[in-house]
Amino acid sequence: MSDVEPDAKAKSDHGLGLVSEVFLQTEHAIYIALGVVLAVTAIIALVGTVGSLWAAGTHWSGATAILLIIDRLLFVMMIAEILHTVRVSLRSGALTGEPFLIVGLIASIRRVLVITLESSQTGPGTTMEAGGGTMFRNSMIELVVLAGLIIIMVVSIYLIRRSPAKPIDA
Repeated sequence: MSDVEPDAKAKSDHGLGLVSEVFLQTEHAIYIALGVVLAVTAIIALVGTVGSLWAAGTHWSGATAILLIIDRLLFVMMIAEILHTVRVSLRSGALTGEPFLIVGLIASIRRVLVITLESSQTGPGTTMEAGGGTMFRNSMIELVVLAGLIIIMVVSIYLIRRSPAKPIDA
């Protein structure tokens, strides 16, 4: 009777190993497809940014063009960092937190730049008209929250880099 149990267990383990391998290959295929879509998106966004830069250089349209170009460049940087995360996940088989913190940091800085440039676009006579005071107050609250998030993400990245690497069970 004891001879039958190890054989049944080995067959059961083999079946689970096969299912696990199928899931792993499916996961890799999804990551590859995601990487391709991200890469194409980044290339399209970069080409659009170069087009905007060219248009801004030939027909100077002021700070609005600069805002658009910086916003798009930071968007491309976010996509590139996410693509890096996908590549690292495929290689190591583990998902790490640091690349997501970097993406969050870039997104927060991007938003800070957009808010500050938008508030600099309003003239001195327009800020207090039609709810401008409320808009200013909301912008300042958002900037304070973003500053707090940026500090938290920078400290988190620092702590992750300083902590010893721990092996991850697959």
